[in-house]
Parts: sequence; C-alpha cells; structure tokens
Amino acid sequence: MTNRTGSADAQHEIGIPLQQAGAFGEIHAVPLVVDLDGTLTPTDTLAESVIQLVRRNPFNVLRALRWLLKGRAGFKDAVTSHSSISAEHLPYCEPLLAYLRTERQKGRRIILATAAHRRIADRVSTHLGVFDEVIATEDRCNLKGDVKLEAIVKTVGRKFVYAGDSIADIPIWKAAHAAVLVGVSAGLSRRVRRDTPVEQEFPRERAGFTVWVRAFRVHQWVKNVLLFVPLLTAFSFMNVDTLATMTVAFLAFSLAASATYMVNDLWDLENDRAHQRKRHRPFASAQIPILLGLCVAAVALTIGLALALAVSQGFLFLLLTYLILTSAYSWVLKEYVLIDVILLSLLYTLRILAGSVAAGIATSSWLLAFSVFVFLSLALVKRCSELVSLDQVGEDAARGRDYRVTDMVVLWPLGVGAAMSAVVVFGLFIAAPETQARYAAPQLLGFVAVGLIYWLARLWVKTSRGEMHDDPVVYAVKDRGSRITVLVMIATVLAAHFVAMGPIR
Repeated sequence: MTNRTGSADAQHEIGIPLQQAGAFGEIHAVPLVVDLDGTLTPTDTLAESVIQLVRRNPFNVLRALRWLLKGRAGFKDAVTSHSSISAEHLPYCEPLLAYLRTERQKGRRIILATAAHRRIADRVSTHLGVFDEVIATEDRCNLKGDVKLEAIVKTVGRKFVYAGDSIADIPIWKAAHAAVLVGVSAGLSRRVRRDTPVEQEFPRERAGFTVWVRAFRVHQWVKNVLLFVPLLTAFSFMNVDTLATMTVAFLAFSLAASATYMVNDLWDLENDRAHQRKRHRPFASAQIPILLGLCVAAVALTIGLALALAVSQGFLFLLLTYLILTSAYSWVLKEYVLIDVILLSLLYTLRILAGSVAAGIATSSWLLAFSVFVFLSLALVKRCSELVSLDQVGEDAARGRDYRVTDMVVLWPLGVGAAMSAVVVFGLFIAAPETQARYAAPQLLGFVAVGLIYWLARLWVKTSRGEMHDDPVVYAVKDRGSRITVLVMIATVLAAHFVAMGPIR
C-alpha cells in the first residue's frame, strides 16, 4: 500500500514532543500525513469518478451496481479503471497546500494517506510534487478508519501528525502526535482538541445563501419571464387569477430548471474546471458537496413538478418535455455543431408555448416563428462570444463542444441573418389583416421593428468587441442600453394597442 520515494529520512526515529518541537521551530521533524478527499481537495474523487463513468456511457450505471458486489475496494478499483480524474483541474485547499510546501522545504516528510484509489492518489501526488510517499486504497484493501491508521503506523511509525476533515478521522487523530484540522466544524474541532494537540487549523467557508443562489442560477430565472409573453401579446395581464396561475407556473419552471442546472454542472465538472470563468461555479470549485447538491436538486425538481401539476396537466407535459430536451442538450447534443444552437432556440420558444398553455391563451404562428429566429440569433451570440474569448487567449477550439474559432466566419453571418429574419417576420406580422384589426394604431409597431434592429445589432457589436457575457439574455438584463430599448419597445406595443391614432398624412 505504500509507494516509497523517500529513502534515508523515511527510516529515522522521531522523538521530539510537540510542545518542545513547536517551541524550537522543529515540528517539521514529525512526519505529516495528509488525507485527500475533503482535506487536500474539498471534493469527493470517488463521486466524481462515478459521474465521469456515467457520462461516458449511461449504461455504466448497471455496471457500477454490479461492481458494488466486489466490496468498497473492488468498487473503487473498477470505477477508477474506467475513468480518469484530472489531478491538474481538481480544486485544492490552497492554504493547506501552501503549508505543505513550506513544511517540505524545511525537510519535513509529507505522506498522502487516502481512502481514494491509488490511481487517483498517484496522479495527485505527481501533479503536486509535495509528497514523499503515497498510501492509498488498492487491491482488496479499502484504506479507511482503523485500516488507514494501521497503514500509517506501518509506514511512518507511531509519531506522526495527521491532517483530516471529518468525524471518521477521530481514531487517527487520537493516535496521532498532533492534528491538522481542515474545514471541520466548531464542535469537531473542540472534540479533537480534548485528546490531541492541534498543530494547525484551516477553516473552510461553508456554502452560504449566495453560494446556493449561484448553484440554483437564480439569475437564469429571468429567461422564464418568457412564460408571461402570451399574457403580454393577448393584453390579459390585468386578470388577477391568470397572473396568480402564471406566477405558480414561473416558480415551477424555475425550480425544475434549477434542478437541471445543478445536475448539468455536476455532469460537466471537468470542462467547467478547464474554463476560465466557469471553474468558479459552486460545484466546479467544490463549495457544495456533490451528494448534497444531488439531494437538493431532487427536492427542487419534485417541488417544481408538483407546482406544474397544480397549474395543469398540459403545462406539466410541456415542462417534462423541456426537461427531457434540456437534459439531452446538456448530456449529448451540445457537443454537435449547430444542433445545439437550434435546440436552444426551441427551448426558449417552448417556454412561450408553456406560458400559453398555463394561461389558456392561444399562441399565434407569428409569435412562434419570430421567437425561433430571435432565439437562434441569441444562441449564436452565445457561441460566438465564447469563440471570441478563446481567440483572445490564443486557443483554437472550445472544450467539450464541436466549435472552432475559424467557425465564426460562418456563425457570424448566420446569427445576424437570423436576427434580421426575426425582424422580417415581425414586419409581416404588422401587415397581417388580424394585426391591423386588433391594434388601435398598428403603424406604431414599425418603431418596434426599428428597435429590434438596433437591439439585436447592438448585441452582435458587443460580441465582436469581446464585451458579451456568455449568456446574452443575462447580458441584456444587466446592460443599460438593452434594458431601455426593450422597455421602450414594450411601451410602444402597448401604445399601439390602446392608443387610437388618425391616419398618417
């Protein structure tokens, strides 16, 4: 179970008490044994390996269930043999890592002792370059609890300092010369201190409200305002009962969508960690534990579906359709060029259709056609903004997607063309007999068409300058010029409907 890279100093006797050693600055003479999962890295490498396994082939779930019969060590061996966690992109406890490097420079012997499989432990050790030896799970021996303590004593003797993070580490701390505490609760810290001197303690910030808001991607809920579009186009927004129903529908869609966001973030951990901005997401940075995230996602999805059923069976059906399509997009289809942006445009349009069903208002073919073109353009803005960012840092292709920087010569005119197609559809809508009959001043809608040209062209200009957020909808909400333009267009539509005008001479 040991991989010995230290030779002479791996055999010397340690006999300096902690208090004396600390007083003379020689605590580094006592070997420092460090746990991996939850300590050196805040994530769970086994859970990540299982996610990666299932991502490669969903049918691997059945294989994983069969591997459980081999016991924990056998399960870890089978899982890690079919997956490859990247040590380079794992999040680490940087204060602890800095401490380990400082101690090693002083000549201290540093050992990685983990219940994770040796394949993972060796990758981490090779990448970090701070460990003299590695003790890890292998063969049929799962290195946890008393088994880990026995392996540590066999490797370094009975004088060692142990760095851990959980209640499962208490037996090892009790046997240790001193403890290093990483991200433990106040209660566990007091419990350890009753039996063992503490050499160092590295607190870890718990996931607070703002972290969970980011995990739920509450800022993305603005997309679900599209559910209210049928109310706007039918001018039925003064009906209190309908507004109450639409509010429930909005919450249902938002909670269900947030559940998929969390699952998709876990599904895409490796790619997110390689991304300059996405690596700071709550799951990619391991601010939220994987299993806790899955449980919260399940609760959010359950509540969302229950609220959808309370609205209507038809709305529930469309929400389920949305969930299936968005999951297919995240798991498979986003890796195919153009198919992903077409599906994104359909997902946006599906929100409008779902709002129509929830409100009991028929949706015109004009609105659906307009929506498809507008959202296709916005989806292409999203892809082009990513490619612009890649080009700025000298990269040629997007990770996890079939897009290259050179594709912008095709994507750019396609996106602008889709935007102008939406304007053309809107122009035809203005000239339609039903529009002329429905609006008191349909000629005012021409100003909306001008506003659309300005707004959509503005998004593309911002994209070309590298100023576009990864999500153009989020950018439009935050951008002052976009907000003013959209509000003016909405006000103009309302005026066109309610304000009668004489003929223009």
